Amino acid sequence: MRRRHFLGLAAGAGAALAYPDRASASPACLVVAAGGDLPTVQAAVDAVPPGGTILVRPGVYRGQVIVPAAKSGVRLIGLGLRPSDVVIADDRANGTPKPDGSGTWGTTGSASVTIDGPGFSASNLTFANLFDETAHPEITSQQAVAVLTRADRTTFRRVRFIANQDTLYVNSSSVSAIARASFRDCYVEGDVDFIFGRGTAVFDRCRIHSLNRASTPAGYATAPSTDLTNPHGFLFTRCAFTSDAPAGSVFLGRPWHPSNDPDAIGQTVIRDSAIGAHIGPAAWSDFGTWPWREARFAEYRNYGPGALITPDRPQLTPAEARAYTPAAYLDDHS
Repeated sequence: MRRRHFLGLAAGAGAALAYPDRASASPACLVVAAGGDLPTVQAAVDAVPPGGTILVRPGVYRGQVIVPAAKSGVRLIGLGLRPSDVVIADDRANGTPKPDGSGTWGTTGSASVTIDGPGFSASNLTFANLFDETAHPEITSQQAVAVLTRADRTTFRRVRFIANQDTLYVNSSSVSAIARASFRDCYVEGDVDFIFGRGTAVFDRCRIHSLNRASTPAGYATAPSTDLTNPHGFLFTRCAFTSDAPAGSVFLGRPWHPSNDPDAIGQTVIRDSAIGAHIGPAAWSDFGTWPWREARFAEYRNYGPGALITPDRPQLTPAEARAYTPAAYLDDHS
C-alpha cells in the first residue's frame, strides 16, 4: 500500500504570508472562500484581470481549474500557515469516462489545474489529483495529472504537487515553443514518470518524493521529452530525492518519446542534490525500445546513499557543469 503525504507534509512550512485575509473591492485582487468574493478558484480565474491576484483562504477546493492564455501574470496565493492548508484538487484520470459519453479524458484532460497564461505564479498551497487507483481497477489508464503547465515563465514557490502517476506535466504550447518553469522550495510526490514533459524547468531546493507502489520497479522520478533543438530540459539543483520504497527500486528517469517522436531527446540533469537509497547503481531506465543512453541524462556532485558513481551514472565535468545553472535555463533564449 502506498503511503501518501497529502495531509501532513508541508514544503517549507513557516509563518503565514503577509497577505490580506479579507475580501477586496478591487477586481485585481479577489478572495476565494465561502463568504469571500468568490466560492471557487475557477470563478476567480474567470473574473480576475490579467496581472491580478487571487488569494485563497484555507480549505479544500475541488473542481478542475484552467488558466487561459489570455490571463497573463495571474498570481495565486494560499493564505494558510503552510502549503497544506490550501488544497486545489480534482480526481479524474486518463481513462475516466467523460460525463457526456464522448470518450475518456486522456492524460492532458486529466489535469486538475491547467496553466496556459504566461507569467503565472503560485505560492503557499497544494495542487492535487486525488484519483484513487485502488478504488477504480476498471480504469487501466491511470495517469492522473495534478498540474499541467504549457505557459512560459511560470513560477512556483512553496507549492506541493500530489498525485501518483504523471503528477506534474511540464510541457509547452508546441514542440517549437520554449516554456520555462521555476520551482523553488516545492514538494513533488508520485510514482511513475511523475515529473514529465518537454518544457524547460528548474527545481531548486525541492523535495522529490517517490511513493512505494509495491512493484518492481517501484517507479521513475522523471520522464523528459525535451526536443533536440532545446538545450534545456529539467534541472534539479540542491534538491532531495526521497522515498519509502526499497533500496535500489526506483529510477531517476527514463526518456519519453511522445508518439514515438525520434526528436524527443529528453534531458534530466541532477546536481548538488541528496539522493536516497531508493536509487540504485543503475539510475536511468530505457523506455520501451528507446534506450536511456541516447537521452541527455547526467549528474554532478550529488551525495547520499543513492548518489553512486558507476558506469551507468553519467557525470558532468566541472567545466560542463558551468553550463547547467538555473540562470542558463531560465534566462531568455536566443
